[in-house]
Amino acid sequence: MSVELVENKLENPLPIHLVARDGLEAAGLSPSVVAWAKANGFSGEAGRTLVVPDDNGALGGAMFGLGEREGALAVGALAKTLPEGDWHFASRPDEPELTALAVVLGGYVFTRYGKKPGKALRFGSPPGVDVERVRRIADGVFLARDLVNTPTSDMGPDDLEKAVRTLAAGYKADVSVIKGDDLLEQNFPMIHAVGRASSGAPRLIDMTWGLESAPKLTLIGKGVCFDTGGLDIKPSSGMLLMKKDMGGAANVLGLALMIMAAGLKVRLRVLIPAVENSIAGNAFRPGDVLASRKGISVEIGNTDAEGRLVLGDALALADEEQPQMLIDMATLTGAARVALGPDLPPFYTDDEALASELAAASLAVEDPLWRMPLWRPYDAKLSSRIADINNVTTDGFAGSITAALFLKRFVEKTPAWAHFDIFAWNPADRPHGPAGGEAQGIRALERIISTRYG
Repeated sequence: MSVELVENKLENPLPIHLVARDGLEAAGLSPSVVAWAKANGFSGEAGRTLVVPDDNGALGGAMFGLGEREGALAVGALAKTLPEGDWHFASRPDEPELTALAVVLGGYVFTRYGKKPGKALRFGSPPGVDVERVRRIADGVFLARDLVNTPTSDMGPDDLEKAVRTLAAGYKADVSVIKGDDLLEQNFPMIHAVGRASSGAPRLIDMTWGLESAPKLTLIGKGVCFDTGGLDIKPSSGMLLMKKDMGGAANVLGLALMIMAAGLKVRLRVLIPAVENSIAGNAFRPGDVLASRKGISVEIGNTDAEGRLVLGDALALADEEQPQMLIDMATLTGAARVALGPDLPPFYTDDEALASELAAASLAVEDPLWRMPLWRPYDAKLSSRIADINNVTTDGFAGSITAALFLKRFVEKTPAWAHFDIFAWNPADRPHGPAGGEAQGIRALERIISTRYG
């Protein structure tokens, strides 16, 4: 990472003054600094950085505008706007840990294909901040971003499996993989059907970590490495971002890194159905009826609703061992983006305690989430005349809700299940992260899981 958070005191770091809008006089600044700010038209407007000279005209510090208290993550803009060097906050921020995380996240650059790394900055950690926790959360976010940003030419099912194995090796986790026609022999027919037309064999990746006697926590991530839409092919414009259709897998791997790095007292299991939804003579078709691990027969109304199929088989497997908590994350529906936009992922759960915790954690760590209803009357929209269920509705309404209701059919025994319909992408640069792959929901989940199992 280009921004380093340093726990021990730096020698002669330059001060950063955080200033609310029209708050120069209240910020405890020297008269000369206030005069400099006024001369440069700085009044604490949101997101603006103003460097401040010392008495000799050299760089003496900086001011950053908080505006109307836009949130701690806005401070991440400093990673792009400050000159290189050593810095510290002149006074303790209102949200010290989140502010420290913001500047680290804001320094992210995806460099795999030659882009130059960002500025070399060191920040002295505000007092009382758990620096190691900030670092592991940033590492998890960066892993998710890196995986999503990598094009499918280097992030197909084989590559995604390698990424899981690399992560597992760092924390002595175990990995097993069911691949190709073995999926049929071991009763994962929907994963096989979705991925069989690709040159990269479909597979179910299964990573486990922690003591078997510990509470069971299972994470499932949609690993569709590219989605053409299948025979119900997407238009070219609809494929431009489909490298990110494995964003659910990327996010649960980022969360898994946070959990393992913290040594939380859980028996962690990560399941990733890794496929590419391609077109070939053996591609599954509209109108086909697929068997599933759960025993539910599924009529295919649209081959572009493939993510729920691979998740269904993975959810059925996870549910068999009744984990204390089961989380799935997927870039599942455009309907979620129509309803809530790219920045606010919906989540679905029947567990009221978990829903309350998610809402509180989302606000506390500025990781936006919004609960949507598992509205049972809409379940009938998934009916089929020839099978137990269809994978899509015919009227196009409530697409994110009906997708969640489809998944719910495959979870019966687990007491706490939540489904996250994420976008996994920043359409434009944000203070704490550039345009491109993004982690969504996992910082809020980390807060809940670390509280429960720390």
